[in-house]
Amino acid sequence: MTTPASFRAFRIHNDDRGYRSGIESLSLDDLAPGEVVIRTEYSSVNYKDALAGTGEGKILRRFPLVGGIDVAGRVVESRDLRFREGDAVLVTGCGLSETRDGGYCEYARLEAEWTVPLPAGLDLREAMTLGTAGFTAALALHRMLENGQSPDHGPLAVTGASGGVGMLAIDIFTRAGFEVHAISGKADQAGFLRSIGAREVLGRDALSTKRAMESARFGGGLDNVGGTMLASLLAQTAPYGNVATAGLAASAELQTTVMPFIIRGVSLLGVASAGTARPVRERIWERLASDWKPAHLDRIRTREVTLDELPSVFPTMLAGGSFGRTVVRF
Repeated sequence: MTTPASFRAFRIHNDDRGYRSGIESLSLDDLAPGEVVIRTEYSSVNYKDALAGTGEGKILRRFPLVGGIDVAGRVVESRDLRFREGDAVLVTGCGLSETRDGGYCEYARLEAEWTVPLPAGLDLREAMTLGTAGFTAALALHRMLENGQSPDHGPLAVTGASGGVGMLAIDIFTRAGFEVHAISGKADQAGFLRSIGAREVLGRDALSTKRAMESARFGGGLDNVGGTMLASLLAQTAPYGNVATAGLAASAELQTTVMPFIIRGVSLLGVASAGTARPVRERIWERLASDWKPAHLDRIRTREVTLDELPSVFPTMLAGGSFGRTVVRF
């Protein structure tokens, strides 16, 4: 299979003409260097992609770049012997749409070091339904388990539960044998959250507290919100439970005390999915394809768009109007 002379991509610029983005025609020579060239079949839309595509957030570190922090497709050519023509592969994070061209491109050129073979048990569409969001949720669980988390500690809380990471975390944690309590400000989605595995669905005020310590209510959890929500979750976590932090939808601030840490031995674990080491990355994708594979991917994937439709997705997402995962089909 050969790469065509030109192909389409969603590209982002910031120069003397200002910040702008749109569909362009590119050649392989326009893309960042890499050992593996793939024909893209799917990508996904994350909040970070919406920030980058509109200029509302400082995501890109160089310009111009193709957007999209996730990509999945089949190998067209490779200078790395680990990959052959036709192999199904994926990349999430790893500098895509930050320091190198991303996945919103009909053909992508990737660094072999960060290119992961698609594990048996997943197809390319499922892989991008998961994407960075699913990988982040699974990495949070991996970190909690490494630090001794077990179902015996009590239920895991998931804040920002109606977002992509939150929904996938509910499904993944449930598959791993944990009881999950979803925290969401969208009361009208309570039925949906229960249908994908949440045992209980609580409003945001369920975690509202200004006290340094409250009665232990959760075994731990995943926070996607930050600010007072994270502080309140720490204050209500059982002894030696783990709280993973993966987002700042409400605030990047954290005003808390040392009390949960020195009285109950609670651990606060950071989740930084973009630069996860390859051995851990491969192990997590293997689990996402097997015992941690969400049972409700078709329901969590609420929208599928083409490259031409992609720009219309960003404003809705930034305004808080999106629900579930959006996949980009090539």
